[in-house]
Amino acid sequence: MIKNIKITLLVFIFALVSCKQKETKVVEETASLTYDQMTESKEASKEAFNDAKYGMFIHWGLYSIPGGIWKGKKMEELRGPKVAEWIQFGAQIPREEYAELAPQFNPTSFDADAIAKLAKDAGMKYLVITSKHHDGFAMYDSKVSEYDIVDASPYPKDIVQELYDACQKYDIDFGLYYSHNIDWMDGNDCGLSEYLASGGEEHARVKRKAGINTWDPSPNTFTEYLENKAYPQVEEILTKFPNMTTLWYDFAHYVTPEESAKFYKLAYDLQPKMLVNSRVGNGLGDFDIPGDNKIPKDHLSITKPWQTVGTTNNSWGYKSYDNDWKSPKELLFWLTEIVSKGGNYMLNIGPKASGEVPQESIVNLLTVGKWLRVNGEAIYNTRKWNVTHEGPTKLNMDGTGDREKHGFVAAFTPQDFWFTQKGNSIYAIAFQYPENQVIIKSLSSKNTTKIEDVELLGTTSKISWKQTNEGLEVDLKGEQVDKSGYALKIILK
Repeated sequence: MIKNIKITLLVFIFALVSCKQKETKVVEETASLTYDQMTESKEASKEAFNDAKYGMFIHWGLYSIPGGIWKGKKMEELRGPKVAEWIQFGAQIPREEYAELAPQFNPTSFDADAIAKLAKDAGMKYLVITSKHHDGFAMYDSKVSEYDIVDASPYPKDIVQELYDACQKYDIDFGLYYSHNIDWMDGNDCGLSEYLASGGEEHARVKRKAGINTWDPSPNTFTEYLENKAYPQVEEILTKFPNMTTLWYDFAHYVTPEESAKFYKLAYDLQPKMLVNSRVGNGLGDFDIPGDNKIPKDHLSITKPWQTVGTTNNSWGYKSYDNDWKSPKELLFWLTEIVSKGGNYMLNIGPKASGEVPQESIVNLLTVGKWLRVNGEAIYNTRKWNVTHEGPTKLNMDGTGDREKHGFVAAFTPQDFWFTQKGNSIYAIAFQYPENQVIIKSLSSKNTTKIEDVELLGTTSKISWKQTNEGLEVDLKGEQVDKSGYALKIILK
């Protein structure tokens, strides 16, 4: 008996030592990897990202309480960006005064299941929520800082955990946003003084002190913030929420190349298949962000997978007086224009302080979802074709402020088509039906190979068509599958 126990103990010790040796070897191998090797190892994840095409962004935090108004002044009367989540910066609210919002934050109407289901019904494939925005307040139960929803507010539940669980239920891929550079509570001056001390140039962004807490900076150094809060919280969320598809950093103006590399490497070590966005800083990242509410003019110059992030009105966080909601047709235009250029669209909702999602967002998202149930084949799992769009309508979408200033004015015509491709099929998407016949010039017998068949997605009816030197002539005979628009599947021989 004693001999057997000794043998068992020796086997256990040997197994333990072997396990430790394997762990050490993995750590050593990971430590030796270059950035290029790390990002190149994620090709399968990048393909999945390019397949998904459409996701939900959620900006939510203490800033939803003022809703874009501080002591009678709206964001437009304050400094800085006019989006509601920047109100602490805009009104230069002292840290202790802003923190007094936490005891008021009690979102009893929050329903994680309903939001995940909304994403599903809207046709979205993934979801990303702000785990910590620029105000430094964590929306999950953080052990690193007590400035979080569970410890600092009367609401007892972990918001991020509830959404994470709901996304598992509805098969929605999950990701997190984390503001790594800016933290108006604990991030001192966001690293500006250290940036300048290390020889950083006084460029335009430094001069206007973008995002920096100059009115009431925390007494610690920026390096201390990184070591004591930012790095530990990133490690915390990546350990607490496994199998994430995206880590979305933000605003890396004064992060050094070494710091960006550490943020990227930390993510890789804990979740090596997960994609990190380019806002980790200094040219790193697995996919690019051309801009907020911005469609790149030169998409061919983007060498990485890319994603445009957009708002359902003109603010990310809840803005009580912003009722300039993007219509379903406008949202479909953004999605289709982006996908036709090979990109990915992540559309934001900003819940109220109560936890409710604005009804306008819900209605419009569900309308888009209804269209996608019919025409999603032309969007998901597609790639850009050699032509992205033909027709007279030209729209320049150049950022949040541009959209808010100029609105959305588009007179789509039956001659406007956006293209995607998959396998031996090309898809032509239109937002305006013809009375009867329409000609797609990019699909003429001079420009493409011969066509085998043409289908109108969402119907089993045969449609009349012919391919000529002028183009593909299609007769829809007044058929309308969905009033928001339609998609043709063109099967090549």
